Amino acid sequence: RVVLDTNILISSLLSAEGPPAIIYQAWSENRFSLLTCERQMDELRRTLRKPAIAARVRPHHAGRLINRLFSRAVDVGRLPEVLRSNDPDDNFILAIAEAGSADYLVSGDHDGLLVLRRHRRTRILSPRAFVSLLA
Repeated sequence: RVVLDTNILISSLLSAEGPPAIIYQAWSENRFSLLTCERQMDELRRTLRKPAIAARVRPHHAGRLINRLFSRAVDVGRLPEVLRSNDPDDNFILAIAEAGSADYLVSGDHDGLLVLRRHRRTRILSPRAFVSLLA
């Protein structure tokens, strides 16, 4: 059971190579269950519409990601209140992990989520560290 920070999902669309793409492929191959919630889906849609991202991601790739998340990811439902991150915008990612009893949370946020290292039972890993676990 894994939570992918929104930056990992976006990065998997920006490059067909590297850890985020490998992680996305592993999820596509059912190697782990992906946890999400409506708030993350909204954040993902907003981010994909930002001009700098929209210029680099083909609309059908963005649409395919959104559709796969809706059809295959586990929606954890209502989120508990979490006030742990230095960045208040990251607390809902920790809440997904908590609500879904995630084993891992994968993030590229070196100054935010990664410095926490753990949230309750969830280990917080960089994409490279998670890829090592998958291998």
